Amino acid sequence: MTEQAVDPDGAELSAHPAPKDRFLGRVRELKELRADIERAGLDTLSGRKVPRARVLLIAGRPGSGRTSLAEELVRRVAGRYPGGVLRARLSEPDGTPVPVERAARALLEALELPAPAGAAEDDLAAALRTALAGRRAVLLLDDAAGADQVDALLPEAPDCLVVAVSRGPLTGIADVRPCTLGGLDTKSAVDLLTGYAGAVRVTVDPRAAESLVEACQGHPAALVLAGGWLAARPKATVSDLAKRLHASAEDGTEGTEASPLSRVFRLVHDQLPGPAARLLRLLCLAPAGLADPHTASALAGCSVDAARATLDDLTALGLLRAVDSPLPQYEVPGRLHPLLRALAEIQERPAELQLARARMLERTVRLLQSCRAITETDSPQAREKLNGMPPALRFPNPRAAADWLRIRRPALLASVRLAVADGELDTLARRLMSQLVRALAAHVGTQAAAADLYGVHSLVLDVAERRGLPREKAAALLNLGDLDAQTGRTREALARYRAALDAGREANDPYATGRAMESVGGAHQELGDHDRAADWFGRALAERLARGEVPEAARLYGRIATAHTYAGRYGEALRNWRAALAGYRRSGDIAASARALSEIARVQEYAGRPEESLRTCQEAVEWARRAEDARLQAAVQLRLADTLDRLGDPAAARLHRAAAERMLAEERPEDEARPEHDPNACEIRTASSED
Repeated sequence: MTEQAVDPDGAELSAHPAPKDRFLGRVRELKELRADIERAGLDTLSGRKVPRARVLLIAGRPGSGRTSLAEELVRRVAGRYPGGVLRARLSEPDGTPVPVERAARALLEALELPAPAGAAEDDLAAALRTALAGRRAVLLLDDAAGADQVDALLPEAPDCLVVAVSRGPLTGIADVRPCTLGGLDTKSAVDLLTGYAGAVRVTVDPRAAESLVEACQGHPAALVLAGGWLAARPKATVSDLAKRLHASAEDGTEGTEASPLSRVFRLVHDQLPGPAARLLRLLCLAPAGLADPHTASALAGCSVDAARATLDDLTALGLLRAVDSPLPQYEVPGRLHPLLRALAEIQERPAELQLARARMLERTVRLLQSCRAITETDSPQAREKLNGMPPALRFPNPRAAADWLRIRRPALLASVRLAVADGELDTLARRLMSQLVRALAAHVGTQAAAADLYGVHSLVLDVAERRGLPREKAAALLNLGDLDAQTGRTREALARYRAALDAGREANDPYATGRAMESVGGAHQELGDHDRAADWFGRALAERLARGEVPEAARLYGRIATAHTYAGRYGEALRNWRAALAGYRRSGDIAASARALSEIARVQEYAGRPEESLRTCQEAVEWARRAEDARLQAAVQLRLADTLDRLGDPAAARLHRAAAERMLAEERPEDEARPEHDPNACEIRTASSED
């Protein structure tokens, strides 16, 4: 749809701008809600101190204008709440309740407060209540699925205000009177239509406008679609549309229980050009109800430019909402989601829906690959892979890729949930998860993205446990354990690693088993139990030696040596460091050999053998020079300077320190924004060789 399209009724589906949003009507409801803020509650009447925030409930069907009313109320009272306005949506567009943990985490992020990855729902809710204690703020909890969600997020702060939006009453929350919405009053409804259709058509036939309002029962969402239909058809009269809607209600073509919204929606949908109608139906598959041109392009199997043109046309008709974002992004209104899904199930074959879903997820995988590859342009393989991608999938620079990842983050996380929604962990789902993990690590860093990564690996663990997949279970447990360890939850990490060891043994997976043993050792070392740490490192070492993995065995010798050093067993530490050094030399790793020599010198110094330490340091300097690593050379020079100081030669020590400072000054500064990468991170296993 790159050209202007005309439907059989003469509708011009070009970019008709929707009227600027403005609030209409609801004067009585606003007055009652504002009065409810000041109303004395049962606790106050009984003389007890109000223990929690005041809760206002706006109840109504999706599309009744309940969210608009809540936003208008919040706008009018926000000045009385200097603590600010916090918003959380408690249902997905398809009606799935959002877990309290995710909502509490989002609210804490809005407050710029830490929300540890892996923290339990109760802990996050408690942290939110603590953050809001003594704060005069407003919480807008939109589309609440039940009272439990709202109750878990209620601040224990009487100066806070909670505005909850729901389909019906929230039984279980005390002292809440719902403000139940019906249709708009006739004048406000006509004003809403006028904003779309123009004053002339409404003024010349005011009765037709009132008849159309009656057919829509004053339902705001139905009126918006009706207005969009009229705006796209400048030659159509208001009475034309009113007659069509009354006729559809009388002949029962939409069913006796059909709502005004469903009747208007069906009329608008049926008069769209075929490609636009099909794309609209397929948008029920858009993750989190968020679509961008790439999502729409993949779903419909058309070009990105054509998809964007169609998305703009659908937005002009009121069928989509444009998201305020630096990149083009559109939201499928929750009120339309069940209607779109029902139409898709009727008019699309199941195989077509599955294929559209697969195309969308595959496009997401390719975009994530491109997003990560743009950060690795120093790698010839990454450059080659990036150049082999279609131009539409490439990002111009790392900043553009990072912006895309940030803006699309909710949809990307929802894509992962969608990929495993049927309880399977197929190749496409594995690739999607793996690429998302890698892209987040490349642009955000594992530490900053820990909460998102925790959610991804938890999904893998859930599916692996339900499907009896021990290898995938081991990988997920190792990843979760690493995230626990990085966020200071060492005991939780230890439990994860032990469970991963059991799963790895069940799967007969030597990699997972060895990694788990080493991770158990690392957790014990972090807890200060150096004897157990050395024992578990030794078990992991035996696995590596049995498979002839010389570099990994050398690294484990070093970890064992470190544990012995902490325990004060310097003889054992030296023996293991020398074994590590021999392994590094066998594998030709010059830099690692220099580091091992430096650590040997440290242990010799601890053991009271400064002359030996000096000779070893000098040897380490030579190996570092051969490695051509300026930072490593500087570090070894500084160690040598410290040793010379202890031996009573401050002049020589100053010379080596000056040399180290020159090396660091000459070394080009590393990109400080480059996120950290954990080389031990366990990848999500995939049957695909595609990286």
